[in-house]
Amino acid sequence: MPTYTPPLRDMQFVMHEVLKVCDDFRAMPRHADIDAATIDAVLEEAGKFATEVTLPLNISGDTEGCRLDTATHSVTTPKGFKEAYAQYVAGGWPALSCDPEFGGQGLPLVVNQCMYEMLNSTNQAWTMYPGLTHGAYAALRAHGTDAQKQAYLHKMTSGEWTGTMCLTEPHCGTDLGLMRTRAEALPDGTYRITGSKIFISAGEHDMAGNIIHLVLARLSDAPPGIKGVSLFVVPKFHVAADGSLGARNAIHCSRLEHKMGIHGSATCQIELEGAIGTMVGQPNKGMNAMFVMMNAARLGVGNQSLGLTEVAYQNALAYAKDRLQMRSLSGPKAKDKPADPILVHPDVRKMLLTARAYAEGGRALAIFCSVLLEKEHHHPDEKVRRDSGEMLSLLTPVVKAFLTDNGWIAASGCQQVFGGHGYIKEWGMEQFVRDARINMIYEGTNTIQSLDLLGRKILGNNGATLKKFGRLVAALVEEEGVNEKMAEFINPIAYLGDKMTKLTTEIGFKGFQNPDEVGAAAVDYLRVAGHLVFGYFWARMAQVALREIAAGNTDPFYQAKLQTARFYFARLFPETASLMLTVRAGAKSLMDTEAVLA
Repeated sequence: MPTYTPPLRDMQFVMHEVLKVCDDFRAMPRHADIDAATIDAVLEEAGKFATEVTLPLNISGDTEGCRLDTATHSVTTPKGFKEAYAQYVAGGWPALSCDPEFGGQGLPLVVNQCMYEMLNSTNQAWTMYPGLTHGAYAALRAHGTDAQKQAYLHKMTSGEWTGTMCLTEPHCGTDLGLMRTRAEALPDGTYRITGSKIFISAGEHDMAGNIIHLVLARLSDAPPGIKGVSLFVVPKFHVAADGSLGARNAIHCSRLEHKMGIHGSATCQIELEGAIGTMVGQPNKGMNAMFVMMNAARLGVGNQSLGLTEVAYQNALAYAKDRLQMRSLSGPKAKDKPADPILVHPDVRKMLLTARAYAEGGRALAIFCSVLLEKEHHHPDEKVRRDSGEMLSLLTPVVKAFLTDNGWIAASGCQQVFGGHGYIKEWGMEQFVRDARINMIYEGTNTIQSLDLLGRKILGNNGATLKKFGRLVAALVEEEGVNEKMAEFINPIAYLGDKMTKLTTEIGFKGFQNPDEVGAAAVDYLRVAGHLVFGYFWARMAQVALREIAAGNTDPFYQAKLQTARFYFARLFPETASLMLTVRAGAKSLMDTEAVLA
């Protein structure tokens, strides 16, 4: 069975030494008293929960999967899942970053972010049950009526009830404007909702007393397309005025999907047969409210792959230290043994270092984004709130797409380290690969994220937000530009920042003449942007490491950080050069292919 050690030291390094998150929190009245010791203590306990409770259920949950009783439409989760969730609720973990108004502990989102990374490392499938609830909570918190908040948020905060989002239908995935689920207004102000939804994660299960579904549907007089979509809250069980549960609503699971991975997560086909719900937000404005949950989910999916990248790396490294195969090309290293550990071989190190660099770069970006989200909602300065929201909007598709692409690369490489054993279930590596694959698909495929980044977030405002990130890079370049020890980290990001500005302008001009040029460039462009973002954070991490070493700190952590940074800039960052060539290749070689694709 795979093992896992919570990366608490690296989380602390990013939070307290690189980003200095507590300085940001002191500017927000709701978090002014939070300190590093409190954050660290909570995360240490969260790490224990992940390793002691959810990790042992990962392989067994994958093997057993979920079971549907077609007579009762009830779903049974794998053995131990329900009991683990009860421990999770009893420990107060669902309430960490929720609003005290609804029974939450009010801790910064970064605490929740780091806890969920560890849970995703130890059991992504299990973590999806409580994880989706946070997005549903956020959508209702932002757009629900007072009555809806009082009816649902207290129990969702405590974890007694979970939440889902019901978007996809058999004939439409990303294009939600095509949905057919209908909502009929009733005299009492509620709505009768009828339709079918598919791919609904945690849509039915036995772990919580009620499931609060956020459902997209169309009113009878709705305009066509996405502008005619409304959002409704539809509980599995009706909720009485006193908060008690009433009769079963007319919403049920008709089928469980048989999937490549995340077998322990119930992926449901949901039937609404006149289910009663109430509207969230305004008629035909459902996407405004749903995007709160969707954006939270996109950050969460990036976090899923971050967790898998870390755990895959840890297990591959342990195996590479232990597995004996052949001798080093430069001569025997373990002379007392019949062969050397495979860790001596350059390509094994390349696969391991790739995973490590992507995990640590992804962690820095994810923590940075969690602080941006906190500042967007709670900073007292309106300009800071606005700027933080714009920056988070720019980086969200990067978190979702770049981290999940990297997670797939890393998990596959770490499986390769195991050789044939990586293909065998008992080692756990093939499960990491299977689980990682969905993260590139759901919550908007990575192509959709790329189009969002390039088309909406960058070209949509003539690069204004990209320039704001560019100013962060420029400030670091100016600060360290004359420091020779930082040159190997600063020069690449300075060079790429300049080249990316020119590349963006070129795509904008070409896209104005032919929109397919944007579609042809988007995926490779996002990957260039991802490396610029990672390069910035790796440079900042190297900056701190160099300062500590110069001050005489002999902790090997800083040497390891510096060596990983050098690997990243030498071996991974140069991918941007070939990506910019393929971006400039344009749309013709893709679209002028009728004879090929006839």
